Amino acid sequence: MRRTHLTACISIGSLAALGSSALLLASSHREAPQITEMPKLDATDFYMFRSYETGQSDKVILIANYLPLQAPYGGPNYFSLDPDALYEIHVDNNGDALEDITFQFRFSTRLEDVKLPIGVGANQKQVSIPLIQAGTIAAGNNANLNSKESYSLKVVFGDRRNGVVNDVSVTGTGATTFTKPVDNIGTKTIADYNAYAAQYIYPITLPGGAQGRVFVGQRKDPFVVNLGETFDLINTNPLGPVNGETDDLADANVTSLILEVPISFLDEVSPTIGGWTSASVRQARVVDPTPNFDAVSGAQLTTLEGGAWTQVSRLGMPLVNEVVIGVKAKDLFNSSEPKDDIQFLDYVTHPTLPALIEILFPVTAPTAIPRNDLVQVFLTGVPGLNETTTPCEMLRLNTTIAPVAKGSQSNLGVLGADTAGFPNGRRPGDDVVDMALRVVMGVLLPLVDAPSGQLPYTDGALVDDSFFDDTFPFLKAPLAGSPN
Repeated sequence: MRRTHLTACISIGSLAALGSSALLLASSHREAPQITEMPKLDATDFYMFRSYETGQSDKVILIANYLPLQAPYGGPNYFSLDPDALYEIHVDNNGDALEDITFQFRFSTRLEDVKLPIGVGANQKQVSIPLIQAGTIAAGNNANLNSKESYSLKVVFGDRRNGVVNDVSVTGTGATTFTKPVDNIGTKTIADYNAYAAQYIYPITLPGGAQGRVFVGQRKDPFVVNLGETFDLINTNPLGPVNGETDDLADANVTSLILEVPISFLDEVSPTIGGWTSASVRQARVVDPTPNFDAVSGAQLTTLEGGAWTQVSRLGMPLVNEVVIGVKAKDLFNSSEPKDDIQFLDYVTHPTLPALIEILFPVTAPTAIPRNDLVQVFLTGVPGLNETTTPCEMLRLNTTIAPVAKGSQSNLGVLGADTAGFPNGRRPGDDVVDMALRVVMGVLLPLVDAPSGQLPYTDGALVDDSFFDDTFPFLKAPLAGSPN
């Protein structure tokens, strides 16, 4: 395929991810009214790419981030995930907009209930401490952690609710319970957080014997965006210098579910796979009027849950629900599945974002309406790159395209002649914001249809592969709550 055509198609895909709001550049942090009430289930970003770690190019990396805007100093309870929720990463490997493989994560919290003797003699009592740690924590020494999180990981083949369920185990031990490291409380509690968290990178055995790795824990939020000014009617200069604006997520952490899975485990039907993440809760939730921790198991008892699983969060391509879907349909999008995405077509074919930019700045919005160019990549993938058969919104990855090493990746993905990047999957260093801005204003359209389409639009906040590691789990360690 000629580079000009490929670049055009990729840009279309980026634009589709941005299509219909002036609130352009924030990925999926607090993107819908309902999910703001359930921050532990709020998916912020989803990444899917061939591993660029040396010797691991036969693996795909899946990263699902949850619980946005975590302040590093967020004590005393920090940021546990919901033990009553179901967190899932879905893979479609035959292009029919239905999940064929689902990775299911369930979390639990155990309170050790550390007590200290207070008083002397007959006045002494054993009293529960108010902190989640009773002392310093280090690699190989988790004994002082008062509140401990763990999780299970299962693989479902076929329908997520009625398919064949398989346990994932720790290679070598067969254990099916994994430990989630505590958040980065601070340097006095955990002097070397990297070493502490690294012990919870697990080698895993998947159904059929395939080998991979998993890590679940707090990470520095990888998304970069000039958040405050962007949502203030793009109160910045979209033609200003790259790295000329503030990254408002520079001081935020996030909780990451990170999987390394063999390509051969995922693409048994088609070399192009689709992926998305979701979170669900039970339909009925009754608040316990006397919440407590069970004295025997240490499990937290705050609600009674019942009924079918109900999806409340969904994320595939970045920015879609944030800025493409109208406010009235944002909760509906979060509860929907890719197979039903035709109901959101008008938000793609008739995007309002270009018109709003035209109102706010001396530029001209593209006149080619309906935007059939956006439909192609947004709903079907790019011909010759990552096209699938059934129209739907999800992140698509052609697993036959070789990864590009750190230091050589273009942060503009295919727009920068790097076909291993967005929208062929998504790597942490791909600047989806700048790509989307340029496409939404018509960089791929003829000049007559997009008079301002060739301008170098940017949010000014830089991200590239230098912000991340070149080894699993790729995302940087979280910022410490107390760095002193």
